[in-house]
Amino acid sequence: MENLEKEIEEIRKRNKKVELDKKWETSITRKIFIAILTYIVVIIYSSLTNKINNVFLSSLVPVIGFILSTLSLKAIRKIWEKKNV
Repeated sequence: MENLEKEIEEIRKRNKKVELDKKWETSITRKIFIAILTYIVVIIYSSLTNKINNVFLSSLVPVIGFILSTLSLKAIRKIWEKKNV
């Protein structure tokens, strides 16, 4: 009986984590920070390569913005989770 209660508690914890993950993925906070970070990368890129017209180089801008946003959003997510748990 204790084992069953322990399993139920583990399932509840997992479900709570999954719900929080879903809430984060659709949160306006996440979307805004991704947009801001991508915008900053584009500004930096544009100022550095103002006269270069290279399609392959230009295609890296959203990729770099996305990578930076995923790396930096962990800290933002922790703050967000504290307010949404």
